[in-house]
Amino acid sequence: MAIFKGAGVAIVTPMKEDLTINYDKLHEILEEQIAEGTDAIIICGTTGESATMTEAEHSEAIRFTIERVNHRIPVIAGTGSNCTRTAIELSKKAEKDGADGLLLVTPYYNKATQNGLIAHYTQICNAVKIPAILYNVPSRTGCSIQPQTLAHLVKNVDNIVGVKEASGNIGAVAQIMHLCDGHIDLYSGNDDQVVPLLSLGGIGVISVLSNVAPRYVHDMVFKYLNGDIEGSRKMQLDALPMCDALFCEVNPIPVKAAMNMMGKEVGPLRAPLTEIEPAHTKLLEKAMKDFGIL
Repeated sequence: MAIFKGAGVAIVTPMKEDLTINYDKLHEILEEQIAEGTDAIIICGTTGESATMTEAEHSEAIRFTIERVNHRIPVIAGTGSNCTRTAIELSKKAEKDGADGLLLVTPYYNKATQNGLIAHYTQICNAVKIPAILYNVPSRTGCSIQPQTLAHLVKNVDNIVGVKEASGNIGAVAQIMHLCDGHIDLYSGNDDQVVPLLSLGGIGVISVLSNVAPRYVHDMVFKYLNGDIEGSRKMQLDALPMCDALFCEVNPIPVKAAMNMMGKEVGPLRAPLTEIEPAHTKLLEKAMKDFGIL
C-alpha cells in the first residue's frame, strides 16, 4: 500500500529573523496545507533547508511536524545524508517519533558508485521498519540512481517502496517503471513534469508548488488519477509559468519569497542561500498574479 497518493508538499521551514526555526509559523502553515487538501507533508527536504540544519534541529522539526499533524495525513521525514551513519540515526529517530515514511536523497558531495548506493540504502532501510522513498535529484547531489540499481533495491529491500524522480529524464523514468514491473510507487519531483510521470504509472508528486497552491496541485493529480486526463493536462500546462518562476533561482529562494509576498511570513533563508534578486522578484510577482495567487 502506498504511503500516499496525490500531492505531497515539500514544505518550507519558516525562520525567525535570528534564523532559528519559527515553530509557531510552521504549525500555522501545516494547518493551512491540511485544510487545502494536501495529501502528505514532507518535512526536512531540500525545500525545507535541511542542509543547513543541525542534526538536533532536523530531528526536532520532524518530531514537531508529526505531533502537530497527528495522523491526519502522512508525514514523510527527509532523513537522507551523504553519511550513511547519520542517515541511519536520523531515520531511527524519525521512526521512533512516528513518521509514516522516509525520504532518502542520494549521497551528495562524496557521492557513491551504484554498488555504494545499494549498500547505503540497504543499511539505512534495514535499520528501520517504516517505508522509504528514494530521492533521485542529480542536479543537486551530483549522484544519480540508475534504473537497474533502483530495481535491484526494490526487489531486495522490503521497505523501499517508492522513488521521487527529479532527474528530468523521462526515458530513465520509463526504464524504472519497466524494470520495477509494478513494484514501486513513482512520484514526480518536478512540478513541471507531474502529468508526464503520471502517464508512466506515477501516483503523485512531492511538490514545491504546493507551498503556494496546495489545492491546485492536489486537484491536478486527482483529475488524472480519476480519468480526467484532459483536465489534468490543462492544469499542468497552465501552471508552467508559475513553476518556472519558482525555479528562477535555486529552490527554496523563490518559494519563500512567494510565500512572504502572500503574507505567510515564513521569514529569511539560511546562508549560503540569499534573498531573491530584484529582477526575479518582478518575474515571480507577475507569475503569481497571472496564476491568481497574488
